[in-house]
Amino acid sequence: MTIKTGLMAAALFLLAGCNAPSHTAADATCKADNQMQQTTLYFGLNRPAGAAITGQEWQQFVDQDVTPRFRDGLTVFDARGQWMGNDGKVAREPSKALMLIHGKDAQSESNIEALRGIYKSRFAQESVMRVDLPVCVQF
Repeated sequence: MTIKTGLMAAALFLLAGCNAPSHTAADATCKADNQMQQTTLYFGLNRPAGAAITGQEWQQFVDQDVTPRFRDGLTVFDARGQWMGNDGKVAREPSKALMLIHGKDAQSESNIEALRGIYKSRFAQESVMRVDLPVCVQF
């Protein structure tokens, strides 16, 4: 056994009993009133067949569909999606990321899923990606 291999084996043996903490300091210090959910939705702006979704169409969706469901506010980011297709070619698409901070409740869940469904139907999209995280919020 070489010295390098021996040192690696010793390090693995010593670290075998270690484990990561189950909660971060932020989790432990967040007051119940400050615990919320952050949901980010990613919307592609290309239709499968036809013209791209315009800025006016996007803003109308935000004004008429998103804002009435999330009256306390929201944030929109310009984004660019990229993935590799089954054919091995890289595909790129302009996108919008919509960040919502909300309570973890049935009404918020229903509103988020409604937005995903409306967008997919209205703009002929296969999917709207959703990412959820617990967050500690203070104003």
